Amino acid sequence: MRRVSILGATGSIGQSTIDLIARIPDEYDVVALTGSQNIPQLIKDAIALHAEIAVTSDPSKLDELRDGLAGSGVEAAAGDIALIEAAARPADWVMSAIVGAAGLAPGLEALKQGTTLALANKESLVTAGPLLMSEAKRLGATVLPVDSEHSAVFQALIGEDISAVERIVITASGGAFRDHPLDALDRVSVAEASNHPNWDMGQRITIDSSSMFNKAMELIETKEFFGVRADQIETIIHPESLIHALVGFNDGALMAHVGPPDMRHAIGFALNWPDRKHVPVERLDLAAIGQLNFRAPEAARYPALAIAQKVMEEGGLTGAVFNAAKEQALDAFLAGDCGFTDMARVVDRVVDVMLSREGLQNATITLDSVNQADSMARALAVEEIAKIES
Repeated sequence: MRRVSILGATGSIGQSTIDLIARIPDEYDVVALTGSQNIPQLIKDAIALHAEIAVTSDPSKLDELRDGLAGSGVEAAAGDIALIEAAARPADWVMSAIVGAAGLAPGLEALKQGTTLALANKESLVTAGPLLMSEAKRLGATVLPVDSEHSAVFQALIGEDISAVERIVITASGGAFRDHPLDALDRVSVAEASNHPNWDMGQRITIDSSSMFNKAMELIETKEFFGVRADQIETIIHPESLIHALVGFNDGALMAHVGPPDMRHAIGFALNWPDRKHVPVERLDLAAIGQLNFRAPEAARYPALAIAQKVMEEGGLTGAVFNAAKEQALDAFLAGDCGFTDMARVVDRVVDVMLSREGLQNATITLDSVNQADSMARALAVEEIAKIES
């Protein structure tokens, strides 16, 4: 049996992973499940999968978790240290699906076991891509992409030489506002931004999709994971979300990965890698689909893409600054402290101010330096958001 852990088990990626594992429980020995606020779900899954330990990141939820697991034989723990300890438990395969920069440290800890890390936590590559990938290489661990776009690129590159790649095209649905009047974007509500046209995801990532910050992060991830230049990475709007990415080679060929908008597809590939096994997703009927559409993203509608380009060109700790400012701006939007279009302005301003200070681009990337840049950027973002409120 394969020993598996799921970090971020109660989120959409974690739940899709559990769906796949629960279908063939005799093949998996579940080590650790972690979550945050959804304690009833964490308890239910930990008991059903006979996990060794269940961890909540919120210490105030420990009593609720412990009471719910009483008599089940599943250990209960809480807090950041407990998350790290759970990630350190020996496992053959670890899903890294904790949302936000908080997922970096547990992911790095899991790599120390020489395990296969299925990476759904975008922030790990955005904030510390060189650190994560170099640590995996040093420790003899494997990192597999779980974002549908990067899984698609990974699959298109099987048997190929990366030096033959001219470009990587990352597709985007365009989010909830791809056809919204530009002059009305600053007035959209949280509820409107939380409605994705194709994918069923958590609220934060859905809003990031509406603003295209999600795609901006994926561009940075592409550079870090595959080691290509920023000018080799493109974005195209594809409303159907059936082609997840394309790889263009030096002979003019484009290799596309086509599949349903269901995260179990990419998760299943990572779970079964290097083999391919049955995954219970929709089989596409191309005749019924009829046509696929594409269009270039509008710079005025999606300013996050230009910020991502700047981050990729500058490198160093710029990604950590970008992510911290983005998370802070999203928090402000959710709280009603800034408008939808204010988020990009805040992030761009924070990145520019931090870049004006010496050393950001050339700093050594360590967990400590990433955390320091994160804290500085969040504080600066709070200042910028306060200016909007005033």
